[in-house]
Amino acid sequence: MTSNPVSLHDILAQFRDDARNNRDLGDRFERMMQQFFRVDPLYAGLFSEVWMWNEWPLKGQVGDVGIDLVAQHRATGEYFAIQCKFYLPEHILGKGDIDSFFAALGKPQFSKGIIVSTTDKWGKNALDALNQTKSVARLGIHDLEQSPIDWSKFDAHKLGKLKRTKKNDIRPHQKAALGDVIQGLKEADRGKLIMACGTGKTFTALKIAETLAPMLAGKGKPGHVLFLVPSLSLLSQTLREWTAQSELPLRSLAVCSDATIGKRREKSSEDSGEITIYDLPYPATTNDKQLIAHYKALTKTATDSDSQPGLVVVFSTYQSIDAVAKAQNAGLPGFDLIICDEAHRTTGVTLIGEDESSFVKVHDRNFLKGTKRLYMTATPRIYGDDAKSKAKEASAEIASMDDSEQFGHELHRLGFGEAVGKSLLTDYKVLVLAVDEKYVSKTFQKQIADKGTELNLADATKITGCWNGLEKRFEAAKSNIDLQGDLNPMRRAVAFSRSINDSRKFVEQFGRIVAAYKADHPDLQPLEIEADHVDGTFDALRRGTLLDWLKAESPTNTCRILSNARCLSEGVDVPALDAVLFLNPRNSVIDVVQSVGRVMRRAEGKRYGYIILPIGIPADKTPEEALKDNEKYKVVWQVLQALRAHDDRFTATI
Repeated sequence: MTSNPVSLHDILAQFRDDARNNRDLGDRFERMMQQFFRVDPLYAGLFSEVWMWNEWPLKGQVGDVGIDLVAQHRATGEYFAIQCKFYLPEHILGKGDIDSFFAALGKPQFSKGIIVSTTDKWGKNALDALNQTKSVARLGIHDLEQSPIDWSKFDAHKLGKLKRTKKNDIRPHQKAALGDVIQGLKEADRGKLIMACGTGKTFTALKIAETLAPMLAGKGKPGHVLFLVPSLSLLSQTLREWTAQSELPLRSLAVCSDATIGKRREKSSEDSGEITIYDLPYPATTNDKQLIAHYKALTKTATDSDSQPGLVVVFSTYQSIDAVAKAQNAGLPGFDLIICDEAHRTTGVTLIGEDESSFVKVHDRNFLKGTKRLYMTATPRIYGDDAKSKAKEASAEIASMDDSEQFGHELHRLGFGEAVGKSLLTDYKVLVLAVDEKYVSKTFQKQIADKGTELNLADATKITGCWNGLEKRFEAAKSNIDLQGDLNPMRRAVAFSRSINDSRKFVEQFGRIVAAYKADHPDLQPLEIEADHVDGTFDALRRGTLLDWLKAESPTNTCRILSNARCLSEGVDVPALDAVLFLNPRNSVIDVVQSVGRVMRRAEGKRYGYIILPIGIPADKTPEEALKDNEKYKVVWQVLQALRAHDDRFTATI
């Protein structure tokens, strides 16, 4: 390579070209990572110093071991051992590759470890080795790319300095939300912020915290904020965004005390977008005693320095709320502001006499002490009169977002319609693609007849409908569709199926359908399809690689599809999409709306996002007649009803 690298992948390729040998290659990567831990705001706030192993003052006490970098915790003074593994992407990292590191980590000088690898492929024994007495985090290429480092400014030849990207400015719609929330919480102790997916809810929450918490704390004191999320995935994303965008000094604590989350999933039925605790890029406290100890160390360091007070922020899952409450009983101060993200998750029914869910406990000011509470969501969940009556009959308490006692009043709302009107989101179209089964049967009769393929007429019809929709080619569909001049084929899409097995089968069969069609029509150049599958058994590094693949520029005349059942719904940072395909999903109304929110994110040259619902039409029926079969086409009505519930323009546009 001769040109200046513009991406992290280019930089790593340049290292390989420039290195004289493997030792030189490793040294280049280690020196870049030393800079990374010093410059990335997440780690710059965590570590007071990062040394190359040979430069660490205490290395003589440990001996020559498998450690590349050593970092010192800014508040506690603890030492973190860091290993940097530079491998080709296809290398499978085995336990033997990291044994020497774990042997060194066992020495008393080190409290925690971090492994950075350029491959996302980890063997089972290597993964099992991460579950040590001393916690070990791992970082992959996806994690490095998500950081606010401007990789295009790094000189890979000369190993120049890493530089941060510019922080975001608050936008007018976010400033309006900030003003309304600050005004509303002057008198009230709680309230709701409703913002459509993709309009910067997390960033807006940061600006609210930076404004409100110091006011409530008083002059010269740090504002105390609790930020609650339903998953470690969201905790990781929020922690990274807040540390990257904060204008005030941010002293962060992460809490994950619940043993049922953050564990590696191996069963194919467990389709979740959750990450394991070793994929959390920030060390987490796991109980109230640790939380108190880290809080005291953090605030003592802040008191000893002359910096402005800033914010102390506890990022926690709802499932860990008991540990936070216990820490408060043991001396952790009450919070100036408690922010409940994905607040629709804090609704629910509790039978009298039963223990409350961790998600519902947040409403109790006696259980969790805080001056103000802010409930944020794009998709408020409200229980109807019928559900409330049944709950009353069953002697149950119900938490519904229209209950102002529990959730406060609505302080600000930015709905889908308003966001589209302000050009914050692209509009969307729903394509109910009614495909003639007779046409599909004739075109793919050989594949359908082959019992070894498990391809039936219904599946072949749905796949054909999806392909037609992505290419915007409708001669095989009994549909009168006006795309208003938006005729370019789509480039990236996410597909939702009923189960993991259905998702895998969709990917496999899509390839066969495309190959068969091209073989029968050698003179045509249909849209190429690259499809892959992801599910909750994939670890965070592998999922990150697939999301990067989906986000990257695809080859000419090619559309990429990432297929799943549920693991790409709530809490997963999916790139801007051209389309969402709903095949036969079991998704909830909330899942549907959040998926649609992703298809509405703006991108250069994008006019609309598309929701594609493929259905097969028997040869003897019209689309209108077929759609009256409510059970067979239940998915169509589920999706349309979900959209109608959350988009005030829906009736006028569909």
